[in-house]
Amino acid sequence: MFVCHGNICRSPMAEFILKDLIKDSYDKDLYIIESSATSTEEIYAGTGNPVYPPARRELAAHGIGCEGKRAVQLKASDYEKYDIFAVMDSANLRNAKRILQGDPENKVAKLLSFTDSERDVEDPWYSGDFSGVYRDILQGCKALLERIREEK
Repeated sequence: MFVCHGNICRSPMAEFILKDLIKDSYDKDLYIIESSATSTEEIYAGTGNPVYPPARRELAAHGIGCEGKRAVQLKASDYEKYDIFAVMDSANLRNAKRILQGDPENKVAKLLSFTDSERDVEDPWYSGDFSGVYRDILQGCKALLERIREEK
C-alpha cells in the first residue's frame, strides 16, 4: 500500500515510481510519498526488510533507485497525516481500512481505481511478473497524479 499528497502509497514499487514521476515537477514539494505494509510479514523484531530484490531490480531497470527503504507498518494514526492511501489490491484495501479503523473521509482506494478500473494490481510475489506489475503501477500512479493535479 502507499500514501501521499499531503500524502499517498502502500507498495515500495509504487512509492518509488510516484517519486520518480514528480522528481522534476514544479509541485514536487507538495507531496509526501511513503509506503507501508498492511501486514507484519516483512517486519521482524521491529526491523523491516529492504525492498524485495526482484522489485529492486525492476525499478533499477527503469533508472529508479530505492536504496535505504525498509518495510514499516501502517498505523491508525496515519489516517490523519495523509490525504490518500492507494492500495494495490482488495485484500490490502480491507486490511488498510481495518488498521485505520474505517475510512470516513474516503481516503483509501485501490491504485487502479484512478484509471477507472477496479482491477487489482497483481502480486508479483506469486506471479513473478515484476515488469507487468511495474506497468500497472506506473499507469495507476500517472492517473492518480493527474487526478490530484485536477483537484488542486
